[in-house]
Amino acid sequence: MGQQADRLKRGARAPGPVGAPARRQAAKGAKTPSNKAPQDSSDDKIALGVLADNLGYRIRRAQLWVFRDVSRRLAPFEMGPAQFSVLSIIDANPGINQLAIASALSIERAGLGRLVDRLEQQGLVARTASSANRRYYVLGLTPAGAALLKRLRPMVAQCEEAIAEKIGSRAYADLLQTLSIFLDE
Repeated sequence: MGQQADRLKRGARAPGPVGAPARRQAAKGAKTPSNKAPQDSSDDKIALGVLADNLGYRIRRAQLWVFRDVSRRLAPFEMGPAQFSVLSIIDANPGINQLAIASALSIERAGLGRLVDRLEQQGLVARTASSANRRYYVLGLTPAGAALLKRLRPMVAQCEEAIAEKIGSRAYADLLQTLSIFLDE
């Protein structure tokens, strides 16, 4: 018996691409490498390698799930997560300028400018010159913007409830608390 087979018997990792141990891949139903040509089927689950144990990857997958759910719920209003976020920030900070919103939401200024332009064209946001600094425009919700935001909040709350249901209410509360450390980053 060769060294590789002997190592595998003892539970050591197989040489080759970095990934989960062979026993974990087998337990998860992942395919083990073979000499067969790869099958071209979307039904086959691919091994994630080190990503399976990577917190950043898992957070990203959770974010994608949440954004899909929020997007689906807000679609009838022709809104998305970014528009909802901007309306929410303006509502919480009347008279805020675009630079502050871009910073709070980590959005590039040019992209935020286009988004605010669309919200203004839709009659949801009013942009006026700042009395404190003429170089800035300040933003406020119009009555239509405030009314729409009031209708959107329950949709986003339903998404939050779906997350809590998916991971459990205790895990949801713990995760919310844990991730709050990143709010000021």
